[in-house]
Amino acid sequence: MRKEDFNYHLPEELIAKYPVEPRHNARLMVINRKDGSIRHDLFWNLPLYLQKGDLLVFNNSKVLPARLYGRKPTGGKVEVLLTDYITKEEWYALIGGKGIREGLVIEISEDLKVGVLKHVEDGRFRVRLISDDPLVCLDKYGKIPIPPYLKREEEPIDRVYYQTVFAREEGSVAAPTASLHFSEELLKRLEDFGIRKSFITLHVSYGTFKPVKAERVEEHKIDPEYVMVPKETVELIRETKREGKKVVAVGTTVVRALETAGFEPFEGWTDLYIYPGYSFKVVDALITNFHLPMSSLLFLVCAFGGVELIMKAYQVAVKERYRFYSYGDGMLIV
Repeated sequence: MRKEDFNYHLPEELIAKYPVEPRHNARLMVINRKDGSIRHDLFWNLPLYLQKGDLLVFNNSKVLPARLYGRKPTGGKVEVLLTDYITKEEWYALIGGKGIREGLVIEISEDLKVGVLKHVEDGRFRVRLISDDPLVCLDKYGKIPIPPYLKREEEPIDRVYYQTVFAREEGSVAAPTASLHFSEELLKRLEDFGIRKSFITLHVSYGTFKPVKAERVEEHKIDPEYVMVPKETVELIRETKREGKKVVAVGTTVVRALETAGFEPFEGWTDLYIYPGYSFKVVDALITNFHLPMSSLLFLVCAFGGVELIMKAYQVAVKERYRFYSYGDGMLIV
């Protein structure tokens, strides 16, 4: 398959620069794989397209303020973008600035420093956060690494809306964006409809959004990301399947976590790359946002919904003026 087969034209003004308030007022495109139909609604009405006993699985990873600004011992300015969780102290990072080498210590503040451990490739390094409490210091000094296509700096609204209402496990450098539409009110509405929920953790890394450089889709590689699928989620999935109900993955990160784990609890690293031709074992329905052209996320959605139907849906979304990307609208594929 050629990367170009997953390209589409998106007018600049359809890229959502800010979130919808309240969260559940985002638009929802509903795509039916059986009959090829496409419907238009609001996220608030999501329960109308699910059945009692269906299971929504969310990613509870929390976005960290992973963009840091500091100085070298010489006084030169340095930007550090944490990109991949290893442990709470150790990360992979992109470092901008001259003379970055192993052993260098970058001062962010009196109580937070970044030690450069190893050069990996280009501007990417393995680093250690030197602090009594690295995550507290990140929250204090870091900036939310909002996507570059927003073409703006972090604003106060991002601290709230570029985070899910159930974010708990710290470790992501980008939000699991399909979950951003879920308010406390919508979660309660889903519960009232008898729709169950459960959680996995996948710490979203820079690798999820890494541009696809290979011309052939099959030749792209996904960087490993930390994932944890707990026993209670697996048991709920098994129960849902036994009852003939749907396991609904909220976001591509959840798809990759569940398809990595299968029907057993799992904790470790996944580099599972899903593109058209993949046979899904666990996921029955998918909630997702509108993704960048020729991205691995779009490949995954096309693998689930079918290339022809999904690319048609994207054309419809442009025509109907849907809002795209992280703060944009979403789709349900059943």
